[in-house]
Amino acid sequence: MSSKEVLIDGIPFPAEITRTKPLALVGQGMTSVEIHFLQIKYNAIGIYMDKDVTQYLKNWEGKKRTELEEDDLFFAALFLAPVEKVFRIVVIKEIKGSQYGIQLVSAVRNQFAALDHCEEEEEEEALEKITNFFESIYLKKGSVITFNFAALPSTAEITLVTEGKGESKIQVENTNVVEKIQKWYLGGSIAVSRSTVKNLAAKFEEILSQ
Repeated sequence: MSSKEVLIDGIPFPAEITRTKPLALVGQGMTSVEIHFLQIKYNAIGIYMDKDVTQYLKNWEGKKRTELEEDDLFFAALFLAPVEKVFRIVVIKEIKGSQYGIQLVSAVRNQFAALDHCEEEEEEEALEKITNFFESIYLKKGSVITFNFAALPSTAEITLVTEGKGESKIQVENTNVVEKIQKWYLGGSIAVSRSTVKNLAAKFEEILSQ
């Protein structure tokens, strides 16, 4: 393993990813489920952000990880911060792409429903685009899904690299949908991965105490 890599559940992740500027690995974890006392792991997760995100987190300077972990306002500030972000998702347990796509789109729809928000035409088109993107793909072990979030305007590029298929990508340009995708991974109490939330809280306790 390179000194510039970090192992997340045995899977190497770069410690830094460069887009328009270097983005540091600030959070890691996995999605999993426990069945009959066995932990079934689905995906390893790496969260990368521009270090300038700290400008939007000054209210939480000096806070302990236990405080951050339970503070949904902190996580809202994190996913709403207008800085470049990358979410790197590596498949551990292979599934149909349509299953992942349904999970993602359902999570966005549930967030809209919680706000009593009926999807507008542009939002519906963005969700349909995501569904279609994952529809015919099989996510083998080691497949990599990457969400590249621009700082402003709030847009996302979703890239998929899977064995034997090369790279495919789509652009998601609806701001509300992009925000809800970020919230699925960074949303504190509603986030898809509790281990990632805990790790982000621990990392930002350190970052915000410097």
